[in-house]
Amino acid sequence: MTEASSGLPKAIGAPATRALTAAGYVDLDQLAGVPVAELRKLHGVGPKALRVLQEALEARGASLG
Repeated sequence: MTEASSGLPKAIGAPATRALTAAGYVDLDQLAGVPVAELRKLHGVGPKALRVLQEALEARGASLG
């Protein structure tokens, strides 16, 4: 999976990347264990972004909370 310079997958899209970065998540590994409900509250993070993040984390042996 290609990653942006922020360390987040490019496939999540710009709005989700901005929302996650603003919330302090700049690297994919920081999202391991974070509750999905918390991420859903962020404007710009939708079902596609959550799916991509979960798949990327699973590839690393981790998952969302």
